[in-house]
Amino acid sequence: MAKKVAYRKKRQNRFGMFLVSLVVIMLLVAVAYKSRELRVTRDENYKHIAELEIQIEEEEKRKEELVKKEKRMQTKEFVEEMAKRAFKLVYPNDTIFIDESK
Repeated sequence: MAKKVAYRKKRQNRFGMFLVSLVVIMLLVAVAYKSRELRVTRDENYKHIAELEIQIEEEEKRKEELVKKEKRMQTKEFVEEMAKRAFKLVYPNDTIFIDESK
């Protein structure tokens, strides 16, 4: 009888170890799957960050151009040029050439 009890305990221990091993393997699979998903998400985020950095550089260049344009628009020469173009204004001593072929 003692042999049967020892055999059952040994068998129960093996079954218990099998269940524990199965649970550990399932956890490892779940962690590996989630890890893969996180790596994919991380890579997508790195690509998005790179795109945003390029966009930031382009916008900074655009900002510099706008600042230059704004400074130019505040000069007296620009105001005179716009007045001549838009309103056909001239200084009193300016020479005006008229194209008669039109």
